[in-house]
Amino acid sequence: MIETTDLLTIGLLVLLEGLLSADNALVMAVMVLGLPKREHKKALRYGLVGAFAFRIVATLLAVYLIRLGWVKLLGGLYLLYLSYSHFWSGKTDEERRAAPPARPWLGMNAFWAAVVRIELVNLAFSIDSILVAVAVSSKLVVVLSGGILGIVAMRIVVGQVIALIERYPALVDGAFVIIAWVGLKLIVEYFHGTGLVAFEIPQWLSLGLIVMIFVAAFFWAQHVERKKLTKTEEAVQVLFDEDVK
Repeated sequence: MIETTDLLTIGLLVLLEGLLSADNALVMAVMVLGLPKREHKKALRYGLVGAFAFRIVATLLAVYLIRLGWVKLLGGLYLLYLSYSHFWSGKTDEERRAAPPARPWLGMNAFWAAVVRIELVNLAFSIDSILVAVAVSSKLVVVLSGGILGIVAMRIVVGQVIALIERYPALVDGAFVIIAWVGLKLIVEYFHGTGLVAFEIPQWLSLGLIVMIFVAAFFWAQHVERKKLTKTEEAVQVLFDEDVK
């Protein structure tokens, strides 16, 4: 039976899911941008279905979820690889700031490869939020409701991030800086869990750094767009002067 306190708990879990998944939303946005625009919503929809399915199964098996700590290590290494490939690819600024095109993988076409990558990233990022949810409430229906509503909220956030990056392409650089930080954080968490590292990165510090990087990248992206506009205006003026002559 659902009580008033359970509704408050669900609201808290939705908030926690949003905070814990802020970095996940950004990673998903960058991955989806590599697909043709007409496939963005479709890929996110499939990713959302997969996230629902994993959340239900993982919550039911939450007691054993801690054994999946190695997923963080693989996820972190993959995110670091993405950032390295972005900044040291030998491309020009314009080419680098274009979203990396989705490519076939393991026999799958580009679309399904992107969906699978989104699911793997969801797997790496969902461990913490599921364990936190189970610790907050012992009621399965409350934990599942909070988690599922949180995933829906994250889908909305991803859509907004995609629109922002399309408006300011230079934000892609900032996104990959954040992705590198998130990858490093996941690796540190893995080694902390194994006892090889004595310290752990507080969630408030991680989220605060992500916000700072994103804000700085946003202002830089605006500056880049203004410079582009100025150069365009100068080119138009030159053409106008030549026509007058």
